[in-house]
Order: sequence, then structure tokens, then C-alpha cells
Amino acid sequence: MTLLSIVVPCYNEAATIDGSLDALDALRERLAPAIAVEVVAVDDGSRDGTADRIEARGRHAGYVRLVRHEVNAGKGTAIRTARDHVRGDIVVIQDADLEYDPQDIPALIAPILSGVADAVLGSRFRGAGAHRVLYFWHRVGNGLLTLLSNMLTDLNVTDMETGYKAFRGDAFRLMHLTTSRFGIEPEMIARLSQMGARVYEVPISYHGRTYAEGKKITWRDGAAAIVHMFSAHVTARRQPRLPVRARVTPIVNRLPVSLAG
Repeated sequence: MTLLSIVVPCYNEAATIDGSLDALDALRERLAPAIAVEVVAVDDGSRDGTADRIEARGRHAGYVRLVRHEVNAGKGTAIRTARDHVRGDIVVIQDADLEYDPQDIPALIAPILSGVADAVLGSRFRGAGAHRVLYFWHRVGNGLLTLLSNMLTDLNVTDMETGYKAFRGDAFRLMHLTTSRFGIEPEMIARLSQMGARVYEVPISYHGRTYAEGKKITWRDGAAAIVHMFSAHVTARRQPRLPVRARVTPIVNRLPVSLAG
């Protein structure tokens, strides 16, 4: 049986974490029995009871595991911590705030399951699903950062800053990651390029939040992303190549009906 690991980095998400776990539970039922699901939630020093809610869910749902940071260390650190705990053939990063819809996960992982991709990026700008209309200058900044990332990596992605990414488990574990905060997004793209991964994009829906609703990323993270892009570029030799054996066979020989159409 194929195992899907869903990494949920979270920081002060008590208002949304129950809804996120409910949505992942529904996804688990949808994918069964062909695909098993484990959820690895990394609480990044929350002070609002987020970790307690996850822990309570884990007592009743054996597939939910909690990993705790005593102090807030950033999304990148949470993802790096999760690598020591995931066991899956496929790994998906799912933010706890439900800006990204877990119903899109089957489409996100389908190219990996069929054996054509080592990583899949969920693009908010490829024209599918509902999108909340929010900050114009965020969209401009995202476009500029994506352009710079593409120039450095020679990949032609449309949404480098997307928080929805799926990986073959071996590719996820092989990435040389060093970034602590939101700079993890451009660093992961750079590492995928450097390891020679086959990268695909699929369109996704997006339900963005305002700052009043809990959005955390700021212009400072955008500025820092530029530094992280160049840092990843100059440290490319530290990234091992993905073995050819990881690219020759599909993870499953037959896609579940829920993913095939």
C-alpha cells in the first residue's frame, strides 16, 4: 500500500486547525484503501492551544502525530523537523490555515503516483478553482520573485511561492534545506532543480487570508527570499543528484478512480 505523509506546519492556528484536520480526515477516507495517510503536524511554538488540539485529535486518530517546537523557529524549520518523522512514499506540505484546499491533494499527487514526476507544485495562477481576490502588490511581488527564481534555476514555474508542494519521499528527504522561515519556498525550488528532479505544476484553488485573519508573511519575507535564492544558487554543489532509480517506476501501477479522472 502507498503511504502519503502530510506535513502540517502550524503556529497559532487554533481557529483553523480543527477544520484542517477534519478536511484531511475526509481526504483519508477518499483515498482508502489504495493510499494510506499519515499526518505529521509540527507545532512551531504556538501559544494559543494549537498543539493541545492536535494532541487531542491524535489520541483518537492514530494516523495524526504531533511534533512540538518549544519556541517559534519558522516554517522552514518546521518542515526540516518533519523530515525526521515522515515515512511516506509521497510527502505533501499542507498549511494549517486552509488557504489551500485538501480536496486538491489528489490532483497534486497524481503525476507522482503515475511515475512521471518527482515533485509537483500547486499553482494559484493556472486558472482552476475558486480564488479569493486580495492584495495586488503581493501578486506583483510574487511574479517578480518567481521570475528571478526561474532565471536562477532554469525552471519555468508560474508560482514559486506556492505553499502547496508534493514530493516523492526520496526527493523530499534528499533536499539540502537550511532556511528557517518562508525562504524555504524558493530554497525547495532551487534544490529540486539542482537534484535534477522532474517538476510538474497543477492548478489549485486558493482561499487567501487577510492580516486581520491571521496571514503571517510580509514584505520582509519577500526581501529575504531574494537572499535565499542566491544563497541556494551558490551552494548548489551541496545538493546531491536524485538517483535515476527513483524515476523509472510509478509508485502505484493503477491509479485509484478518485485520482484518475
